Amino acid sequence: MRVTSEEERADENGSAGNHGGRRPRLWRAAGAVAACGLVLSAAGAGWAYWHLNHNIRSVDINGALGDNRPAAAAPAPSGSLSASRLPDGPLNILVLGSDSRSGEANAALGGGRTLGARSDTAMVVHIDAGRTDATVVSIPRDTLVTRPSCPLASGGTSPVAHDAMFNSAYAVGGPVCAVKTAESITGIRMDHYLEIDFSGFARLVDALGGVTVTTDEDIDDAKSHLRLTAGTHHLTGARALALARTRHGIGDGSDLGRIGLQQNLVKALLEQIAATDLLTDPAKLYRAADTVTGSLTTDTGLDSLPELVRLGQSLKGLTATYVKTVTMPVVTAPSDPNRVIAEQPAADDLWASLR
Repeated sequence: MRVTSEEERADENGSAGNHGGRRPRLWRAAGAVAACGLVLSAAGAGWAYWHLNHNIRSVDINGALGDNRPAAAAPAPSGSLSASRLPDGPLNILVLGSDSRSGEANAALGGGRTLGARSDTAMVVHIDAGRTDATVVSIPRDTLVTRPSCPLASGGTSPVAHDAMFNSAYAVGGPVCAVKTAESITGIRMDHYLEIDFSGFARLVDALGGVTVTTDEDIDDAKSHLRLTAGTHHLTGARALALARTRHGIGDGSDLGRIGLQQNLVKALLEQIAATDLLTDPAKLYRAADTVTGSLTTDTGLDSLPELVRLGQSLKGLTATYVKTVTMPVVTAPSDPNRVIAEQPAADDLWASLR
């Protein structure tokens, strides 16, 4: 006796073949494929989360500095928190641009062959309560300060140094000493620390599709290898970085001219981020997230993806229009015409307004 197949039995049963035979098998196969797809997608998402989370480097600044610091800002009243329970109290963040001198990627972008890194860009970002207004204060790297004694990663402490350049703090004691020095001259507690390196900044600009900037004068800087005519330009990451490093091709060649370019670049980058709808392009979103997390060094309060996302969500109402950029008031140092010192009482008044 011949054994009939399921298909043959279905044909013999008429309409039963449409509901009890082949079609259920196809739906079961499709369901299995979909289930596999979901598992693979979940695995991919899990790997991506793990990768992005482990990209972030951090330094335990609170643990290193202890309690000998300016008082933290008072937390926002519990009743003022938004429905999403995101924080809306004021924040002060020390942001450093690390002029890394090591690594092939940084060397190719002008980092040179010397080992180590310098904090050639320093900004104190003050975010008001409500997280809809911000003030970005640039501290010239050539500012002469009293650098406090700092704990060193190798053990012990560095000596107090008078008339030291502000950016020497990072060279001596890394992020911990940079934060302690910033707090000593501002009287402001740095709630968080963010550092992005040379190549990371360039890759971020590229991941966003470039950035559009407008310059008021021609730029021709042999050291940063940047030539731009006055006007509006759309820059790649490498050229945006060159603009951030330019100082000799504009004005009097001082760090103050470069700070002006950097401040304009920060605003242009904020506008580019706002104009780029990353949520509609998962691949671009991942590239941007991978670039940011892979280029960041943070304090331990921001060293995880959930904390960075939480901070970003709390700032979603902050646009370039509501970001004010200023430079710490300075005058030429009496001891060295190539250095500056804080202009008083203007500098202290500025810091007091941000506490």
